[in-house]
Amino acid sequence: MTGCTNLVPKHIFDIDRAAACVSLGYPGVEPILPELLEWLQDCNWPVARVLAPFLGSIGLPMLPHVRKLLEGDDDIWKYWLLSRVVEESPPLAAALREDLERIANSPTASETAEELDRKAREILISLNSHA
Repeated sequence: MTGCTNLVPKHIFDIDRAAACVSLGYPGVEPILPELLEWLQDCNWPVARVLAPFLGSIGLPMLPHVRKLLEGDDDIWKYWLLSRVVEESPPLAAALREDLERIANSPTASETAEELDRKAREILISLNSHA
């Protein structure tokens, strides 16, 4: 790991470290992307408000990290990822089309409860309108 590991926020109000990550930019924060995504588990947190637009702007390099989380079972976190990262990057959304179609067309009960199917459909409609 590089020296950027000391930039990972330590608590939900650690906006100074979050802002330092944004200032460092991508690819500077590449080694800590999984840790930064952890701060999007609740986008009501102050640190998430700083990190979400930045992570959403990275695009395709987020693919393996987001896909791994979409395979998990934290459906609230998945909702935040779709609405704050995937939806903000048409190239990332296009790369995740198969995952989005699965969520939109065959959601689990929990995914439906968290409105992931609705969000996935919205992203797919947006993708199709830009195609």
